[in-house]
Amino acid sequence: MNYLEFQFSVSPNNEINADILSAMLGEIGFESFVSTDKGIDAYIQTSLYDENNVKEVIENFPMEASISFTSNEVIAQNWNEEWEKHYFQPIIIEQKCVIHSSFHKDIPQTEYDILIDPKMSFGTGHHETTSLMLTFLLEEELSNKSFLDMGCGTAVLAILASKKGANPITAIDIDEWATDNANENIRLNETNNIKILLGDASLLQNENNFDIIFANINRNILLNDMHNYVAKLNDNGHLFMSGFYKQDIPVIEEEANRLGLKLIDFKERNNWVAVKFAK
Repeated sequence: MNYLEFQFSVSPNNEINADILSAMLGEIGFESFVSTDKGIDAYIQTSLYDENNVKEVIENFPMEASISFTSNEVIAQNWNEEWEKHYFQPIIIEQKCVIHSSFHKDIPQTEYDILIDPKMSFGTGHHETTSLMLTFLLEEELSNKSFLDMGCGTAVLAILASKKGANPITAIDIDEWATDNANENIRLNETNNIKILLGDASLLQNENNFDIIFANINRNILLNDMHNYVAKLNDNGHLFMSGFYKQDIPVIEEEANRLGLKLIDFKERNNWVAVKFAK
């Protein structure tokens, strides 16, 4: 599966503009983002790209900013080497969990050690949504609870859930690169109780119910698929969602309430949020 890599130049280049642009691009199919000194680099599957959608994002950008872009096709390559050169540094979550790659040295000692060798630029814990979900996960009692990781990416959430005692675990992603990488990371961490599936929420009809569901995707997909999650969530189970902004909480909560969920808590970082609902 090939990707298009976009280099977006944003002026002024600040965190707010970068976050808003990332969110808007996420709604039209872009699935990973890297901050740069000019703006952001963003990736989309070649088959999903529509030039008119990108033009509409730029035309409808809500802030006073100048945005331009260049793009090129990305063929499968050694992403570990690219991350080692440019992006991926070890990350520590709440002083309890360290996420690092095989090329890192002098890793801090924490209660949970997760080894991630990313195939593509998502799911390492650096983005606010992933780190917020990891923080929630560290707080949750997981022993012998069934667990679902929707939009699993590198499977970092599923791997931490396994290390915290969750069982059984299912992780699903629509991207073949992600599921290939998730399987590699499962082997690296010896978390062999995780089942990886390639596809979307329609796969859930063939799965058993879960005690805990984590879904870190984007607002529109969450709104569209939430009924599938709730149908597979045990009574008194918890649904955690992220991939959207604080101002999106009301529309997420409205749909969740309609489906019989109650908002329990949320966490915020740089206007990104993760939410916790109970059934």
